[in-house]
Amino acid sequence: MSKLVGKVIIVTGSTQGVGEAVAFEAAEQGAAGLVVCGRQRERGEAVAQTLNDKGTRTIYVPADLAVIADCRRIVEACDTTFGRVDGLVNAAADTNRGTLDETTPEFWDYQFAVNVRAPFLLTQACVKIMRRENIAGSIVNILSVAAYCGMEILVSYSATKGALSTFTKNIANGLRRDRIRVNGINLGWTDTPNEHVVQAAQGSPTDWLEKAEAQSPFGRLLKPYDVAHLCTYLLSSDSGILTGSNIDLTQRVMGLFPPETGRD
Repeated sequence: MSKLVGKVIIVTGSTQGVGEAVAFEAAEQGAAGLVVCGRQRERGEAVAQTLNDKGTRTIYVPADLAVIADCRRIVEACDTTFGRVDGLVNAAADTNRGTLDETTPEFWDYQFAVNVRAPFLLTQACVKIMRRENIAGSIVNILSVAAYCGMEILVSYSATKGALSTFTKNIANGLRRDRIRVNGINLGWTDTPNEHVVQAAQGSPTDWLEKAEAQSPFGRLLKPYDVAHLCTYLLSSDSGILTGSNIDLTQRVMGLFPPETGRD
């Protein structure tokens, strides 16, 4: 049975990768409306058109999540078009690397703006609509296992995901009486288009994916559809009263001692 019939969902970072997979899965699960957003206008419009052609009313909102006004405009467009919002997936993130010595104050601030402030602004705006319409909504934040520590080249990124992890639990507690559920997904190493860009930028060999998957316990990295399946479960009533949980979606059992080597 379709899980999201009648629901309107906002998915950030939905022009590619995890966010795009979540949007398509939400449509497959019967969503009545979708808002996709991102900086890649051509790609965003193409995703929205494909979803509309499949029968799910979808709008694309061009947005740079480092800009406060753009974050607010995403939710305003959803409200104007659909008059409601039932779910929010904060999938967008800046994943660029930097060690302690390499990380500048400007980059630190930018990554926190995209990875932490934007989800805060979007959540704040969506909750106002959910309360207004008396909607028992669901918010899903895409986190990372880097929040537990992270590699030395992920100083700022790890810090942002740690902050978003705590934010997830804090607002889950604060929104219980509104019946608005908030959960997070701690992703392990995931095969996304952006990961290929990042690997190329840091000089990884062209066959990095094949090598990484050969060394993985399950013979592959996480794929966007893995995340999308869990997202739609958390957005739907199937997940019941589950709230305030940050779920590890990774091949590594976190807390294992001595720790495993490798990334996932």
